[in-house]
Amino acid sequence: MSKKENRQPRKPFWDHPRFINALYYIAMAALLFWYAYSKGWIFADFPKVTPKVALQMLQNDTNTTLLDVRTPQEFHQGHLRDATLIPLDKLEENLDKLASKREKKILVYCRSGSRSIAASRILKAHGYHPIDIEDGIIGLYKAGATLVR
Repeated sequence: MSKKENRQPRKPFWDHPRFINALYYIAMAALLFWYAYSKGWIFADFPKVTPKVALQMLQNDTNTTLLDVRTPQEFHQGHLRDATLIPLDKLEENLDKLASKREKKILVYCRSGSRSIAASRILKAHGYHPIDIEDGIIGLYKAGATLVR
């Protein structure tokens, strides 16, 4: 029997354990990157403030305005006084509602802080000055904010 007859056929490269391990690590890195991006931990070119700082800004800084990016149902359950409601999924098509506030600092909040990150990215891309409120309305309520219905 010759050497060629004893050889087992080669496995395709995608069936090799090292290739599968490499794919696994690439997928995990991509998920970690996506999560960090969605939370605003990386590539966030706008400031973030704690709820307490946001409340102080609203009391002391006349050059600030509020934007609530939650759904209308969430908004009617309770929101901050003088907040403008523009749901995140309708923000880009309704930026004209904020045209008079282009030079103001826009404090952006949602329920827990995820949608406000996406909204802040949209606002920044269109020349606004967003400031993300960490922890959303949940954090604002815990910090002592009064909600109106």
